[in-house]
Amino acid sequence: MTANSPAVDDLLRELAPRVVGVLTRRYGDFDTAEDAVQEALLAASLQWPGEGLPDSPRAWLIRVASRRMTEQVRGEQARRRREETVAARQPADRRSAPAADEDGAADEDDSLTLLFLCCHPVLPPAAAVALTLRSVGGLTTGEIARAFMVPEATMGQRISRAKQRIRASEVPFRMPEPQELPGRLTLVLHVLYLIFNEGYASSAGPALQRVDLSREAVRLARALHASAPDSSEAAGLLALMLLTHARSAARTGPAGELIPLAEQDRGRWDAAAIGEGVALITATLPRGPVGPFQVQAAIAAVHDEAATAAETDWPQILALYGVLEGLSDNPVVTLNRAVAAAMVDGPEAGLALVAEIEADGRLAGNHRLHAARAHLRELAGDRDGALADYRTAAERTASLPEQHYLRLRAARLAAGSRPPADGTRG
Repeated sequence: MTANSPAVDDLLRELAPRVVGVLTRRYGDFDTAEDAVQEALLAASLQWPGEGLPDSPRAWLIRVASRRMTEQVRGEQARRRREETVAARQPADRRSAPAADEDGAADEDDSLTLLFLCCHPVLPPAAAVALTLRSVGGLTTGEIARAFMVPEATMGQRISRAKQRIRASEVPFRMPEPQELPGRLTLVLHVLYLIFNEGYASSAGPALQRVDLSREAVRLARALHASAPDSSEAAGLLALMLLTHARSAARTGPAGELIPLAEQDRGRWDAAAIGEGVALITATLPRGPVGPFQVQAAIAAVHDEAATAAETDWPQILALYGVLEGLSDNPVVTLNRAVAAAMVDGPEAGLALVAEIEADGRLAGNHRLHAARAHLRELAGDRDGALADYRTAAERTASLPEQHYLRLRAARLAAGSRPPADGTRG
């Protein structure tokens, strides 16, 4: 194992929230602890290639981060009082080197507490996503900036402001009280969902997906589900991620081009992830209450369980979208229902729903409306209308693989190629 290998990257990401949690709990200063851990992670990435992994990587990170934290406190006159407080809090027998492994029993609680801290309601969702990725996901500021296509300095400022806001709000480092949990859990699930979606279908840039982001979201959702097993929506979100992420390898071709769901090689789907996701949602749905993530997971399961695209149970998917629409007033859900309606009742049924969405106005300027309508118009034999929508959709998406895919569809249509059976992106 080398320090630059994916295994080491995974190890550092796994350890990062545990180390931040230990230091935050020990010293009561999330802001300084998070900065210190970032420096420790950087030191590990530089030192471990030449010297190999230490006997206890976690203890090594805690020791180095604690030292950095102390140096930061000592180096800032304005923080002198905090240094004295930190020193006073430590028992005499722990002032030399932290006995990192003594905190092992509380690791899982710390990680979950950290996740809730980063998703606190005092932060806007964009800031919560960025802070969660850095502090809980273990991604560097540069990696997060690239994922969201913003300069590293901009992302650094966003993360810094988020931490300052938490400090100014005096948010305690503790798990929510039982009466707070339902509301807090909702935001945590939403942030994890945003992270996964950005990884699964990057909103901009040359790559269709950021597998590292979606994989990280799956890991965090798995940890959350383990810590909150009674939450049916936490289970539903994990199932949804597993069932969707299972298709990742088949979603792009050799050149990174987009391959729609109907044309994917289903032999490349992750059968183990599908099996786990199906089992999870099958066990969860009867428990209720049913929420949007569970219904989306059920839809994903129907797609994944079809042996071929032609064998997809579209009537069941259409019915599930109807349920989902009743739970979530989201025009994207209605757009997906339009595609399902077209597969069940014909393209005109889908186009009628798209017309309603367009009149609603909430998806005005969104490329997905034009892409879906292009597909339905193509199925209906409206060649000119489909061409216009494919070209408009291509102009309005910031994802280069989506642009190429939509322009290719338009070119094939203009050349008179036979339309495919299903335009679902997958």
